[in-house]
Amino acid sequence: MSAPSTSSALQFSHHPELWTRFPELVPGVLHASGLHARVAIDEQLARFNAQARDRLKEAGSESELPEIQAWRRAFSKLGLKPTQYRCASESLLRRFRKEGELPRIHPLIDLGNAVSIAFAVPVAVLDVERVDWPLQVRLAQGSERYEAFSGETEHPDAGEVSFVDAAGRAHARRWTHRQSGWSAVRDETREVLIVSEALHATAAQDMPVLVQALKESLREVWGFEAQSAVLTAAQPMFTFSVHGR
Repeated sequence: MSAPSTSSALQFSHHPELWTRFPELVPGVLHASGLHARVAIDEQLARFNAQARDRLKEAGSESELPEIQAWRRAFSKLGLKPTQYRCASESLLRRFRKEGELPRIHPLIDLGNAVSIAFAVPVAVLDVERVDWPLQVRLAQGSERYEAFSGETEHPDAGEVSFVDAAGRAHARRWTHRQSGWSAVRDETREVLIVSEALHATAAQDMPVLVQALKESLREVWGFEAQSAVLTAAQPMFTFSVHGR
């Protein structure tokens, strides 16, 4: 895959059918560039981990959080058994509750995971150069190609929600259940799209807070201002320009 040119305007959106089926959907998106792995994020992780601990202590279990309950209802609506296929934030919270911390992988992944457990909503981080743009969250046709972290190729079921690019590559399975290894952040990643999606009753109030928290952390750690937006059915498109290396 060739890297996008510096003048390219890239687009991310959700298919209109998703907005119709899930009118409660509130996506937050950020575009960040100039990344590298040689940073310290202990302060930021500690802050978000403390927030997650407080919420778990108050709720007693991640399954009692309204954000998680909303995603369970969405999975059921899509014909998925919610305790078999959990959204990414629920899986992270379960591990965090049992082990007291999450494994360190890469500073940006670690930050995304910490924000995810603090706000109890899924946060996906995609390497911009590993996507054939535009990228849309839509129902899969069944022919899309998904690369697991093991390197094996899978095909989403027809009707399954995925992040699908112009080349027919699926960058997620079962919407927010599992991200693809193909576009996952790696040491050489320099530019990303960060997507968070919420469905709970106060998502419209909570998502801007999440986006701002991520922006502030990116500024603190990497020293740049991310472009961001909270999408709606009326304004469903996020357009951004890539930066040259």
